Amino acid sequence: MHVISFKKLREYFGTEPKSRAALVEWHAKTKKAEWKNFADMRKTFNSVDYVGNDRFVFNIKGNN
Repeated sequence: MHVISFKKLREYFGTEPKSRAALVEWHAKTKKAEWKNFADMRKTFNSVDYVGNDRFVFNIKGNN
């Protein structure tokens, strides 16, 4: 998995500090993951959605 920009995550949790722990945890899990397919991703993050063109949307920290 390639995270496009950790800088953008830092900028966001700079303005929304309550999101920091969830985003840092998500980034760490995603960076070290060796998923082979979408089912593997779902085992780690059951709320991930495939939106096409090798792009995925993660529901980080629920609806907060």
